[in-house]
Amino acid sequence: MLKDEVNKALKIVQEGGIILYPTDTIWGIGCDATNTDAIKRIFALKQREESKSMIILVDVDNKLQSYIQEVPDIAYTLIEYAENPLTLVMPGAKNLPATLISEDGCVGIRVTNHPFCQQLIQRLRKPLVSTSANISGESSPEYFGKISQDIIDGVDYVVDVDQHLTEIKKPSTIMRLAPNGTFEFIRR
Repeated sequence: MLKDEVNKALKIVQEGGIILYPTDTIWGIGCDATNTDAIKRIFALKQREESKSMIILVDVDNKLQSYIQEVPDIAYTLIEYAENPLTLVMPGAKNLPATLISEDGCVGIRVTNHPFCQQLIQRLRKPLVSTSANISGESSPEYFGKISQDIIDGVDYVVDVDQHLTEIKKPSTIMRLAPNGTFEFIRR
């Protein structure tokens, strides 16, 4: 079943569509992180200002260097030992559309541990946009049953994995990481 859902989602994402999918944190809205038109559709669906950037997911930590000019060594240690899913906001974003890069040149990246996300990203061979499955300003849904119908109706495909789970999930921890290795928490 997981393989079938990965195949269905992959086709939608490759065609420039947006999906609603489970992650290692809360449910996300996503697309091919290199497709500017799809990214703009997500901003429109969320009614979110484009100045508020979204994060990307990669499947393994060695992909960080594909999207960040200079990955501090401590990034790999932080990812390895993080007890909860960790999003790192780092400067020097590269190989991504301007719509995903903040004004200061930073991008938020998380190495996902969710099997669906990992397989989709591996097959896509590109990072996946990930943003909470809610209208901007509303609370993030803790599980699938709390996602608004507007969001469900606004995507091109709803992934049929983990929809039955009602475990309360939280957004990732977010840390800003400088090239010299210093870091600060943005959200714990």
